[in-house]
Order: sequence, then C-alpha cells, then structure tokens
Amino acid sequence: MLEWVWPYAFVALPLPWLVWRMVPSTTRQAPALVVPSLEAFTAISGQHSKSTDSRPWRLLGLLLAWLLLLAALARPQFIDEPVNLPTTGRDLMLAVDISGSMATEDMEINGDFVERLVVVKAVISNFTADRIGDRIGLVLFGSNAYLQAPLTFDVKSVNRLLVEAPVGIAGGKTAIGDAIGLAVKRLRLRPQDEKVLILLTDGANNVGEVEPKVAAELAARDNIRIYTIGVGADEMRMPGLLGRISGRMTNPSADLDEETLRAIANTTGGRYFRAKDPSTLVGIYELIDTLEPVEQETEIFRPTQTLYHWPLAASLLVWVLILLGDWIGRSRLSLGTKHA
Repeated sequence: MLEWVWPYAFVALPLPWLVWRMVPSTTRQAPALVVPSLEAFTAISGQHSKSTDSRPWRLLGLLLAWLLLLAALARPQFIDEPVNLPTTGRDLMLAVDISGSMATEDMEINGDFVERLVVVKAVISNFTADRIGDRIGLVLFGSNAYLQAPLTFDVKSVNRLLVEAPVGIAGGKTAIGDAIGLAVKRLRLRPQDEKVLILLTDGANNVGEVEPKVAAELAARDNIRIYTIGVGADEMRMPGLLGRISGRMTNPSADLDEETLRAIANTTGGRYFRAKDPSTLVGIYELIDTLEPVEQETEIFRPTQTLYHWPLAASLLVWVLILLGDWIGRSRLSLGTKHA
C-alpha cells in the first residue's frame, strides 16, 4: 500500500496563493494607460498575442509543479506485504583453528593431498550456507583468539571472512581456552537454551590465559553447548626420494589432545567428533546440522520502496516545460517586433 511519511507537507499547498495575496505587488495597481483593445497592436505586428492565450495553461503548470514538489516532500513510499523472517532461534558460534599446523597436507581428495584448512573452509562454507535463520559468528584462533565476525544473519560475509583467512595469521600455537572464552563472552548475553559453539582444532592447548576446562565450565553455566571436532589423519606417508611411495609413515595428529576436547564437550552437554578425512568431516557437520532448534519470536519484515524521486522528477520536468514555453513566447514576440 502507499504511505506518506510526512503527510503534513500538503498543508503548504495554499502557500503560493497566500504569498500572492499578502505581498504587495505593483502589477496589481491600476494601470496608468487604459487600452480598450489590442487589435491595433496585433495589426501592426501582424501576429496575435500568445502570452494572453497561454496564461491559463502556464498557471495550471505552475500549480501542478508545486503539487508534485509537495508530494515529493511528503515522502511517498510503497509498503509491501509483511514477510516472516525464517528464524530457528539458534545462535551458532564457529571457532576455527588457523594455526600453522592446519597447513598439513594429510586430507586426501581424489588421490590428491590438500591442506587441512582448505578442506575445513569448504565444509564449513557448505554447512553455514544451509543455516538460513540462524545467527552465525566466527572466532579464529592460533596463539591468540580473534572475533572475526559477530553473530549475524549475513552468512555470506561470515563465509567470505573464513575463506580469506590465511594459515598462521593468528600465530603458530593453539589457544583453545581463549577461543572458548571469547565465544562464551559473545554468546552469554543471548537468551537461554539456544546457544551452540562448534570448535574445530588439530592440536592441543599450549598457550593462552584460560584453561580449556575452565572455559568449558563457564560455558556450561551459561547453557552453551560445545561440540568439539578434532581434525587430522591418523597416518600419512611423508614424501621420500621417489615421492610419497618411498616415504616413511608418520602420525600427523600426534599433538591432537582428544581427551581435553572430549572433556569440553561432556562438560557442556555437547559431543566430540573425530574427523580423519574430508568425508568424515562432512558427515560430522551434517550430524550437527540436525540439532533441534529452539523456537524464538518470529521477526517480521515489510519491504519498503521509496517513491519520492518520481514526483520530484515530474515537478522538475513541468518547470522545464514552463521555462521552455516562456522562452519560445519571448522569441516569437521579439521576432514580431523586428518585423514591425
């Protein structure tokens, strides 16, 4: 429907008439010379007077331009039907390890080995893309933890910030406790029983001011469920003289502290998952995606389209036409005078 933001602007509609009535004008005084007819003058010039005939149309044009200008000032806008925003009521914070070890190439895709973080970015991007209605935030951590994106419905921006994050930008070590503490700080102000933290790492807590188990206890007090994911293969063949075939076997996940990650999940009512390959990691996020949402008040959005530019443009067009008509009238009168 059409709505006027400032409808009181139409009160100024009679303003030009009031100005014309109140301001003294010399043109309204009695003429010094009374001419009974203009036929003699038109006969001399050989043309008929155009200004007298065009005056009513000029007055109507001025009134129309003024009315359109007031319509633009009143700010018309078209309000569409209300739309219910899809809200599931979950506040989901992602804590992703981007320390130097996430560059380990132990994730095999179609026979090729790629970095852990590359696989994690792809899986999380697909995971968040389907979570329409959830508020999603992002914490990146290494030696320090940083809030990369606050809780927001803008999933595309969260994915972009994750994809653009390079390995090791937050430091080479792993501050799991600080990452949990930062996520809890952002989630604790939200309503109860609808807060989830998914923490992904490939190492153990070896730096930071907060112990992971202490941070987990703080999360449990605020009813924040933490799902922990340990990523990394159990074994991989190191490249030798003849490539990976001749290399020795090693455990790239020797530093992964599964006991602490399991304790964090158990303390908060979550679960611990082990992702040894890309397919397992995809299955873990699909499983987490089945969490039962908590109902929240429905948010309503009414699309609004501003329309003030249309009457404003029409008013300017009418003014241009009036000025153009005056110029043409003066030009014809000038030519008639020269011929006379």
